[in-house]
Amino acid sequence: MAKDRNYVVHPLYITITLVLASVTSLFIGFSVAYLYNRIQEGAPAIRLPILFYVNTLILVASSFALSHAKKAYKLDNTERYQLMLGLTLVLSFVFIIAQLMAWRQLQQANVFIDGGNMGSYLYVISGLHFTHVIAGIPFLAFFLYTAVKKMKEPVSVLVYFSDPDKKRKLDILTIYWHFLDFLWVYLVLFFLINYIIA
Repeated sequence: MAKDRNYVVHPLYITITLVLASVTSLFIGFSVAYLYNRIQEGAPAIRLPILFYVNTLILVASSFALSHAKKAYKLDNTERYQLMLGLTLVLSFVFIIAQLMAWRQLQQANVFIDGGNMGSYLYVISGLHFTHVIAGIPFLAFFLYTAVKKMKEPVSVLVYFSDPDKKRKLDILTIYWHFLDFLWVYLVLFFLINYIIA
């Protein structure tokens, strides 16, 4: 019986799987709707502003930093763990600012959220992703705050790194962040390919 308990999936992993599955379905639905409407109307595809591609690099860098935070956690490396969490948070804010600027670039190119069907799709799809990034920031900030606050003495550091619940939640956060990274790359490639083959 003891061995069987080791194979029980924690509810948090089930929850994040369901959340990501529903988000994936949502974005696939919007992608299909975009293609259908563009083909039906014969509308030209939208050219993405350069900042959309820059944001891809920013998100990949933040995901990379969080991966290193997780490695530092496993190695009980306090300073690197805190540093990588902080870097992930900073890059997330940089992404948010850059995305606001990217939407500004769209407006300067006369692509508005209410100016046409294809433009509306781009704003809604990128806006949904933007919302999911913002939703993850409080959890990331809480991890950093807890790490700085509770990792000041050797004993508190040992307790922190030995806590299976923190490790599990860090796993969940990492999965979520990598998913957002993958999703953004998909969206950029989706709109790019649509523009190239239009």
